[in-house]
Amino acid sequence: MRFRYRSIFIILAAASIPALFALAGGQTPSAGAAKKPFLRRDAFFGLHFDLHPSDADPALGADVTETMVGGLLDQIKPDYVQYDCKGHVGWAGYPTKVGWAAPGIKNDSLAVWRKATRARGVGLFIHYSGVWDALAISHHPEWARIDAQGKIDAQATSVFGGYKDGLLIPQLKEAAAAYDLDGFWVDGECWGVRLDYSPAALAAWTRETGYADAPESRGDPNWLEWKAFNRRGFEKYLSSWVDALHAFKPGLQITSNWMYSSFAPKPIEAKLDYLSGDYSPSLSVDRARVEARYLASTGMPWDLMAWGFDKNRDLGWSIKPAVQLMQEAAVVLMQGGGFQVYHTPTRTGYIAPAIVDQLEKVAGFCRARQAASFKSKTIPQVALLLSSESHWDISDNIFAPSGGEFDPLEGALHALLELGYSVDILAEHQLQPRLAEFPLVVVPDSPKLTTEFRDALLRYAEGGGSLLLLGEKCARLFAPALGATFEGRPKTVAAELMTPSGPVCVDGRWQDVGMTNARAAGLRHPTRDARKDGVPAASLAPYGKGRIAAIYGPLADIYFHSHHPAVRVFLGGLVHELFPSPAVRTQGPPMLDVSLRTTAQGQISVHLLNRSNLPLSDRYNFTDYISPVGPIMVELKAARRPGRVVLAPANTPLKWDWKDGLLRATVPRVEIHEIVVVD
Repeated sequence: MRFRYRSIFIILAAASIPALFALAGGQTPSAGAAKKPFLRRDAFFGLHFDLHPSDADPALGADVTETMVGGLLDQIKPDYVQYDCKGHVGWAGYPTKVGWAAPGIKNDSLAVWRKATRARGVGLFIHYSGVWDALAISHHPEWARIDAQGKIDAQATSVFGGYKDGLLIPQLKEAAAAYDLDGFWVDGECWGVRLDYSPAALAAWTRETGYADAPESRGDPNWLEWKAFNRRGFEKYLSSWVDALHAFKPGLQITSNWMYSSFAPKPIEAKLDYLSGDYSPSLSVDRARVEARYLASTGMPWDLMAWGFDKNRDLGWSIKPAVQLMQEAAVVLMQGGGFQVYHTPTRTGYIAPAIVDQLEKVAGFCRARQAASFKSKTIPQVALLLSSESHWDISDNIFAPSGGEFDPLEGALHALLELGYSVDILAEHQLQPRLAEFPLVVVPDSPKLTTEFRDALLRYAEGGGSLLLLGEKCARLFAPALGATFEGRPKTVAAELMTPSGPVCVDGRWQDVGMTNARAAGLRHPTRDARKDGVPAASLAPYGKGRIAAIYGPLADIYFHSHHPAVRVFLGGLVHELFPSPAVRTQGPPMLDVSLRTTAQGQISVHLLNRSNLPLSDRYNFTDYISPVGPIMVELKAARRPGRVVLAPANTPLKWDWKDGLLRATVPRVEIHEIVVVD
């Protein structure tokens, strides 16, 4: 491997609880009121409350008291709170003089929250809806985004119009000054912006490109350029208001929800202070597995927000059991991020004791793991590409992915994690400079890559790297290097893949290939009769000092939608040939996710996440029990004999041995999330 383990060890078992929190930048429960809140880059656990006020609220803030807010803060001890200011409807929940205050305000909630947070050294941020503002459009229709048919969008403002300077910047300045805010979490931004045909947008398009007309559909010329123009327009809008607020109050800490995440996988241009996003309330664990790995690769401070509640079909919202949120939190913690939980108070601002109790348990779970998880860094093993080029090509949204676009990515991630590999997700601009760090690079079925990036991948393989291409679209981009010939065009066929676990149906669009200097790494047949009519499903060929493997059909997508064990076994055999000696191995069930990292203090750490009984949308939305798994054997490459091996957060010494550069440790059981920490 290309890394060396550092022998810096802090004896966590001997550290006091306050010392553990201070070590990782968290609030010290017994320290009393802090002089200043942590900067957001050092803040680990937070709370988010929003209401999206409307003109139908008769008593906003009526139940917001210092006693209630102070008691909540004292019980949970968050590093920061994000409280409601203005939602997607457009009404402000405080007595604004710039915009439109909700008529039913009975008490200034932000003033109460500010007083209570200041007394305890807790940061106060606001939730504010940016691009989405229905009320602003009703008062200023000229601020609206306009669709291709010339219809005014009732919700989305134009990033080329007057909304930013007419309302957003002045109102954020007003709120920042009135409540001495620590920062903003601005919602409804990159995921809410749409292709804009307003006069201001069309005029900017003509000035920038010289084209008199804007394309209206995917079949029109310049469609990709039109989408790129709208992306640039949003980033100019974003940078403009962020820079204006930083200039107004330099200490403000600002983010735009989901910007520079998988929704917008591009180099960071706007001067955001941290990255954040609120993932799906129902598909929580799965969505967090993708988002946490991508955000961890940005190099920015980041956190993810879980919804503390969910709902079933035809029912309203219910509070999640604390155990369910702990499992969600662990997905984020094992990638080194911060974690926050979103709840809605009643319309009067009351926060039910059941919510406080849930949050206290989740906070305790997170705090116990803070020293071993927060700001940890990856030890590169498998790089999984989230292709920006393919994203811009496939999605006709400006930033947010279209339906099903990331299914092959998630299918590949699920299979790799269930096979026991530690995986990072990176876009081209992140991966290209770091290719040599990763023993294996996996490309899901990405239909479009730049010539520069494709050539970089080939140089990587030629120099000794291993490259796995999952699908006929991305395989076609590397055709001359595969040692195989493409025969005709891909066809939708009935297919049975022959695997060590038996045949499995993989019907779909497959490419016929003939082998030249590659060998067939698996066969598919039109029926389950494996005696005849077999054709290559995958190939493996040398390339310079390295190797390239390709699968010529939609196997990653199939795995995402089926999770059939035979598909995982087939993929596992191919991955093992490409990457036979990973730095960490586990002997455990497939519901165990592994992440290999170094702690902020320099210790090697192996994170183990138990995904048993994870929620599934529309049928199993809630869970209050996660079946423990174990014992788990962990094998870790270690050039030197370790001084000590413990299991965090309890910091229990583990049974282990070391021989010939290999550490073997036994983890008795994993209930939700455990961390093997190695000196």
